[in-house]
Amino acid sequence: MNKTLGWKIVFGITFGWWLCAGMMAQTTDSITYWNAHTQLTPWRMPITNAPVEYIDLDRDGDPDILITRIFGDIPVMWIDDNDNMQYGDTEGDMIDDCLLIDLNRDGVFGGPMDLCIDWVDENNDGIVDVQVVVSNGKGEKFGYFDWGADFMYIIDFNEKDGIHNYIDWNQIRLMCWAHSGHCNFFTDYHGNTLFLKMHASTFNIADLRYNWENPFIFFDQDGDGLSEFSIRMVDTPYFRPKEGNSPHFKDIDERYEIQFTQKIDWAALSWDLDNDNCPGNEFDFDMSLHFRGEGFDYSDQVHTFKKLRGLPEADKLIYDPRWRQQTELIYPDPKKALELLFKRGKGKYDQCWFVFDEDDDCNRWERVEFYEPKDLYAIGLHKGGLDNNAQSDAIGDRGEWDLDNSGEGSLYVGTFDGRIHLYGAEWGCWRIDQTAYNFQGFGGLYDKWNYFRMNPDPEKFGLVKYTDTDNNGFIDLIEYDLDGDRHFEERISLLELGIDDRNTIIDTSRQSYDDMHRLFKTVSDNMWKQAEEVVEIAKKQRLNVEWYNFYRHPRSVKERYRYGYWLAFYLYHDMKQVALQKGDKELAQKIDKAYYSKNWNSF
Repeated sequence: MNKTLGWKIVFGITFGWWLCAGMMAQTTDSITYWNAHTQLTPWRMPITNAPVEYIDLDRDGDPDILITRIFGDIPVMWIDDNDNMQYGDTEGDMIDDCLLIDLNRDGVFGGPMDLCIDWVDENNDGIVDVQVVVSNGKGEKFGYFDWGADFMYIIDFNEKDGIHNYIDWNQIRLMCWAHSGHCNFFTDYHGNTLFLKMHASTFNIADLRYNWENPFIFFDQDGDGLSEFSIRMVDTPYFRPKEGNSPHFKDIDERYEIQFTQKIDWAALSWDLDNDNCPGNEFDFDMSLHFRGEGFDYSDQVHTFKKLRGLPEADKLIYDPRWRQQTELIYPDPKKALELLFKRGKGKYDQCWFVFDEDDDCNRWERVEFYEPKDLYAIGLHKGGLDNNAQSDAIGDRGEWDLDNSGEGSLYVGTFDGRIHLYGAEWGCWRIDQTAYNFQGFGGLYDKWNYFRMNPDPEKFGLVKYTDTDNNGFIDLIEYDLDGDRHFEERISLLELGIDDRNTIIDTSRQSYDDMHRLFKTVSDNMWKQAEEVVEIAKKQRLNVEWYNFYRHPRSVKERYRYGYWLAFYLYHDMKQVALQKGDKELAQKIDKAYYSKNWNSF
C-alpha cells in the first residue's frame, strides 16, 4: 500500500472522519484518571475519559478497531486480533490484542517516536506467551544503534506468570530497570523467560525475524520463579554507512539501514553459583564468562508462531506493519543454546573473558558485568581502566582474560587460592572491596538514576594481579598492592617456590547448572576446611586467632567461601610477619610454600 495514503487513512480515523463506517461511544471527558501522575507505581494505561470510536473492518457486526485518547490529546488505537471486542468497550484486552499509541500526535500509528504493544497467546490457554514492544525513535537514519529506540519480544517458556515488559504510564515509556526493593525488577527477567531486542526503530531494520540480543535467556533451575542461570547471545548487525556503499546492503531496500549477520559474535554465561537468590535478593549472579569473535551461524534456528501475525485488514493503518506480519523468528533455542555455543561455536571466537563477584554485591539482572583488560588503576566510566564498562563494579570484582581463547572457556580451581579461575588466561586482576563498601547493587545508571553509578568511584583501592608467565594456561605469579599506592609490595612466584601451577581442567561445555552449583559448594567447603587447618597451625605458632573471630562463624555457602579465604589470608600473613621479625627468612619461605601449595604437613 502507498504509505502516504495509509497515513491519511489513519489521520482520518484519529479525528473522526470515519464516523460513517463506525460508531462512537460517549464518555465523561472531565474526570481525570485517579492514578495519573500520583506518586504510586503507574502499572496501567489510564482509563480513557475521551470519546471512543469503533471501526468494523470486516463488516461482521462487531468492532475490530477502537480509537480514543489518553491524557487529553494522545491518540491510541486498539486492534482486536481475536475478534472479541464489543461496542461499549473503552479499551481492548491484553490477550491477542494490539495497542498503538501516537505519542507525537502526528496522526500516524507505529511511526517515529510512537509506542506499540502486542500481546500474543500462542497456545490459547488464556495466558500471554509473547509480548512485542515497538518503541520507535526518530525517523532519521543513525548508521548505528538508536539508543532511544527499542524493538523487543519477551517470550515465556515453561512459565505461566503473564509478566512481561514494564511501561511507566505516566511517561508512556518502556522502563526496563524499574524495580521494587533491592532488585525485584518489574520486567520479567525472572524464571524461565527470554527476550529478543534491538535498539532501533522497526522501519530501519531489513529483516525483522532477527535481532541483536538474540536471545537473552533466563533459566529457573529450582522452580522458585527466580533466575539462577542466564545466556546472552548477540548478533551485532551491519549498519548502512551514511556515505559510500557497503556490500552487505547490495540487495537491501534503501529504506533500511540495519542488516543482521545471522551469526552470534558475542555470548555470555552467568551463574548464581550458590543459588542464594530469594525474595529481597532476586538477582545474585556470582560469575560470568564471555566469548567474542566471528561467531557461529544460527540461521537454521527457526521458530514458527501461529498467532504473531496480526489482523491483516489493519496493516494499512500502521506506518510499518511488518512486525505484525511475522510468522517466524530466528534465534537459538533455549534448549540448544549452550550446545550451539560450545560445539558450533568451537574455533569461532578469538577471546574469552571471565569475571567473579568477589565482594558479592552485584544485583544486576543480566550478569556480573565484565572487567576489561585495560589499566589496573584508571577508574570510572569510560576512563580506560578495568571498570571501563559503565555497568561494571568500580571495585570488588576479579577479572581474567584469555585473549587468544586458547582455553576455550574452560576453568580450573587454583591450588594457590582455592578459587575458580579461567584456564588459558594470560593475566587477571582482583580489585579488592573487602566489605562491599562501594556497593554496586542493581547498578543504577538508567532511567531516573541517570547515567551514573549509585556510589562515587573510590580514589584508592588495593588489588591483586595474576599472571601466567610460562604460558601453560595456569596462573603462576601473584602480585599484591594491598595499600593502594600503585606499587606491588609483595610478589609470589609459584614456580620459584617449586609449586606446580597446573590444576585439573574443568570443561565448561559439559557442566550443567547443577554441576556448577556443586563445584562452587566444593570450592567453598574446601576453602573453609583450609582455613580451619590454618587456624590450628597458627595456634601451634602461639598466635591469638581470636582477633579474627568475626570470620570464624560463617552462616552460608558464600560466607564459608569468603570468610575462609580471609581468615587463612590474615593468619598466613601474621605467621609470616613473626618469622620475618625474627629474621628467619627460611621459615617465611616455608610458610609461603605451605600457604600457596595448601600443604601444611611440614608444620
